[in-house]
Amino acid sequence: MIGLFRRKRVAHSRPTLGKVLQRMNLSLALIAVGTAGIFLTLVALLALRAYANHNLHLIARSISYTVEAAVVFDDRSAAREALMLIASNEEVSEAKILNKDGRLLAYWHHPKDGPLHGLEQLVARWAMPEAIELPINHEGKLVGKVWLSSHGGSLLRFLLRGLAGIIACLALSTLCALILSRRMLHGIVRSLNDIANVAHVVRSDRSFGQRVPSAPIAELHELSNDFNGLLEELETWQAHLKQENDSLTHRATHDSLTGLPNRAFFEGQLSHALSHITPEEKLAVLFIDGDRFKEVNDSHGHAAGDAVLTTIAGRIRSQLRDGDVVARMGGDEFAVLLSPVRRQADVTRIADKIIDSMTQPVALPNQQQVIASLSIGIAFYPDHAATSQGLLHEADDAMYQAKHRYHGGWRLAIQK
Repeated sequence: MIGLFRRKRVAHSRPTLGKVLQRMNLSLALIAVGTAGIFLTLVALLALRAYANHNLHLIARSISYTVEAAVVFDDRSAAREALMLIASNEEVSEAKILNKDGRLLAYWHHPKDGPLHGLEQLVARWAMPEAIELPINHEGKLVGKVWLSSHGGSLLRFLLRGLAGIIACLALSTLCALILSRRMLHGIVRSLNDIANVAHVVRSDRSFGQRVPSAPIAELHELSNDFNGLLEELETWQAHLKQENDSLTHRATHDSLTGLPNRAFFEGQLSHALSHITPEEKLAVLFIDGDRFKEVNDSHGHAAGDAVLTTIAGRIRSQLRDGDVVARMGGDEFAVLLSPVRRQADVTRIADKIIDSMTQPVALPNQQQVIASLSIGIAFYPDHAATSQGLLHEADDAMYQAKHRYHGGWRLAIQK
């Protein structure tokens, strides 16, 4: 029991084919979309870095042209105003204007506020181009320098939008993969489930008449046809075995000459009837033996004796009810089981009918006729015995009394 429980628990813990295939489809979809998203983001990031570097040079040139006069005349106020006007509208983190001696004339930096300032600085440090420095010339002479560093705000916004786009694509691809995988797996899993269900029914119920329906997929359709072909062969083999078993069972429990049940079958039926009889019911056993049967064998041969036995069997059977049992016990001995019975008179009337049926002559194979007679012993349950062997013994004794003391007819067993 513990081993069976463990096997069932292990079987339940295993994933189904549908879940495995669905998981594979989802993994492939997520890997494909994720890889494509990361690759596109990296390409866009490199392109944006190049664009930012070019833009930073353009801003530096614009500032250089604008502050040229202020640097020449060393006008700090004009230089600061021009620098702030341009830098505040561009993606600039810090800006400096220096004279030709390296002295600072103007300085501007992006306001260090906002919830994403630290993240913007981190992005600018790792992803944006390095700070640039351009000369300020006047009439071909160097009069100063412009120093600029990039601000990471735009790049951060791009990365956040890219991340949101990747997440949206992953969610959409997951949904599409689920829908498509379910549609794809429906035909596969349904066909395999049909085969598994039929195999389970065949194994548990031995019902080889089951058939697997056709599958929409070519390989699974061929598998279903092969499985159905195997079931057809098994069904044919099972029918053959059943026929053989029925034949062997009939041979083991029936007499080959008369077709009646034999002693083993009769004793089994008698034991079964005794085990199911109620206290209010009765049961009767008739033990029947042919009179002068040896004389027929000696005078007319074994073929004549077989004809007499066959006739006796048929005439006894014709006097019984549908539920009664008659068997050949061996030689010219027969036994009858009457169950249930209500009155003794009903049993004796049947015994009289069996004896009277033998008044008609029996036709022999040599065209002659003989008159056969029977002796019958009757025993009742529970009046004469309470077991199957006891009832047969008492009925046999009563038959012996009828044959040797009363020269035929029927006799009741002696009540003890």
